Amino acid sequence: MRFLFIESFFQGSHRLFAEGLAACSSHEIDILSMPGENWRWRMLGAALHVVEAIPSLEPYDGLIVSDLFNLSDFKALVGQPCPPVMAYFHENQITYPQPPGDKGAFQLGIINISTALAADQVVFNSCFHQNAFLKAVPEFLNRGRDFRPGNIVRKIQKKSNVLYPGITLDEKKTTRAHRQTQPPLIIWNHRWGFDKNCETFVEAIEALEAKGLDFRLALMGENFGKIPEAFERAGRQLKTKILQYGYVTERPEYETWLQKGAIVVSTALQENYGMSMVEAMIMGCAPLLPNRLAYPEILPEAFHGHFLYNHKHDLVEKLTTLVADFQPCETILNQLAMEMRSFLWPNVVKEYDNSLEKLAAREIYSRE
Repeated sequence: MRFLFIESFFQGSHRLFAEGLAACSSHEIDILSMPGENWRWRMLGAALHVVEAIPSLEPYDGLIVSDLFNLSDFKALVGQPCPPVMAYFHENQITYPQPPGDKGAFQLGIINISTALAADQVVFNSCFHQNAFLKAVPEFLNRGRDFRPGNIVRKIQKKSNVLYPGITLDEKKTTRAHRQTQPPLIIWNHRWGFDKNCETFVEAIEALEAKGLDFRLALMGENFGKIPEAFERAGRQLKTKILQYGYVTERPEYETWLQKGAIVVSTALQENYGMSMVEAMIMGCAPLLPNRLAYPEILPEAFHGHFLYNHKHDLVEKLTTLVADFQPCETILNQLAMEMRSFLWPNVVKEYDNSLEKLAAREIYSRE
């Protein structure tokens, strides 16, 4: 079968997902993309551009769009019969934490809801995300002053499902190669954004420094605007320990840093799956993850006691233990890496192909 993937924000996890699905699916998937920048304008206006740039939809058995796209506008304006559509939700603007003073989120939340209603399939990247979105929709709509719509959650839930995104990594690379454990290399491979909570991470690193522990840092991840104050401070005060400062654009180089890493840390305020953490775990890094969001779902339960933390003090204590003596955890990390390989694209793509086949046949999930 043949599908068209419309990705209005072709960057980061959105790009990796689209390219990975297209490369591994047994079906033919074409990608129509826009650069990964100006994300708010992409949600508001990308459909207006795409309806002019779109090829004939006649050859396609179905379409795939992501959450940063206004599917309702597209279907209203495309001017030709529209094949059935899968809307894949990496995130949503209803539950997404907004920076202080941001007043533009309401309209973006409405776009997410209308996209879910206009889609034939709604796919979330975790059960946590699906549950959080469906729970938040009624409260969000109740903010309207009158004529509040009803039965929205049931309509979306009936056609929704969860499919974990596949992970793209070079399987020929070993998890133990080049690992730097003396002193341990601590990896930060998340966006330098408000929702990733850089401040708490840097405070934990400063606590290690105050204890006189030796370690190294690789501060990677994309940065679309001003460098967070916490990372500016780290760049000044910890510069002798920083081996990498800034986004690594080339994928092979990024994977090499994951090979070198001993520890990877998340302090996220928002995370519906955690692709960068899964990548690092597959490559053998010891993860430290907050005991909330999607992480307890994604991390196998047998490893919760080792690698989930409950608050900042707990993070500092577990980080201190790993940095002071990393060797005892290497065996369990090999076990974790093997289990996390279940997220690699070859191991998940069949579920996507099955869903796409149902989409093309208009066999909707119909979950009661």
